[in-house]
Amino acid sequence: MPRGQKSKLRAREKRRQAREQLKDLVGAQATVPEEEESPSSSSPSFEDVPQSSPGTETPRNPKVPGRVRSTTTTTAAAVSNTRFDEGANNQVEERPNASQAQDTTKHWHRSRIEEKVAMLVRYLLYKYQMKEPITKADMLRNVIQAYKNHFHEILRKASYNIELVFGLDVKEVDPNKNIYVLVNKLELGCDLRVNDNRGMPKTGLLMTVLGVIFTKGNRATEEEVWKVLNMMGIYAGRNNFIFGEPRKLLTQDFVKENYLEYRQVPNSDPPRYEFLWGPRAHAETSKMKVLEFVAKIHDTVPSAFPTYYAEALRDEEERARARAAARAAATAKASAHSRAMASSFSRPK
Repeated sequence: MPRGQKSKLRAREKRRQAREQLKDLVGAQATVPEEEESPSSSSPSFEDVPQSSPGTETPRNPKVPGRVRSTTTTTAAAVSNTRFDEGANNQVEERPNASQAQDTTKHWHRSRIEEKVAMLVRYLLYKYQMKEPITKADMLRNVIQAYKNHFHEILRKASYNIELVFGLDVKEVDPNKNIYVLVNKLELGCDLRVNDNRGMPKTGLLMTVLGVIFTKGNRATEEEVWKVLNMMGIYAGRNNFIFGEPRKLLTQDFVKENYLEYRQVPNSDPPRYEFLWGPRAHAETSKMKVLEFVAKIHDTVPSAFPTYYAEALRDEEERARARAAARAAATAKASAHSRAMASSFSRPK
């Protein structure tokens, strides 16, 4: 067989494998084109996804579980219906239910958009795990397809689900090239510890618990935390495919990583336990950021919780003063060092 024909056959086989991976990724509903765009395209192709081989541990298919498509939407809905404090006490009103009176055509159209939202959630998480860039062109071609006129709505809903469940923000880093990244809500190396690179990011659950602690007076009993998590369908001792065993995650893993403190309530008999923010939580997030997370869950703004908002503002001011003091101390130290050096050079030998 001529060499050129062999090259064409290999390229065709690579495209076929890429299409199969894409079908696995976004589900059978997606219509995958028979021919991909030219390899010279600026947006990454699934032809670039590493394949498994005897010497590697890179899987052929994405690690994102198939249930992400339905479970993230369900979990996000549960989170959005969770009341962190039944008394910010009535500072936030319940949102009215959407009207159910829709004709068959509109209902089908809506359900297809929701399917695209779930598929995009899975796609974005896969790209996040693979540490690959995300472009609008890729999202349109590989997931959204015929619903490109609804791109912004689908992306907005997918971003909302990813934020609430996984604690990741979808940010556009290059508006000219429409390049997006997923950014963890915690500031430092959270991915390496909280996620441990073995599964879905767990920052969303951590932010939820931090929110409960903040709105319960900066300490929350174990019963108060589990009351909120139970509303989300998360129960102690019941394995969750995203978070693993939740009780172990809260009382051991997050504690070991210094995101939470778990201790006995003073003078409690029989013993009862409570959660507080750990030192890494104080270092990597703030009361204002956690309040923004809580506010988004309630579809409102932080100032809708005036008591907590005032406390978060005070915390921001204290942090700003501490940063200014640290900078002043560093400047004074550097200045003193410079004067000492100049003095040593000016002394006669």
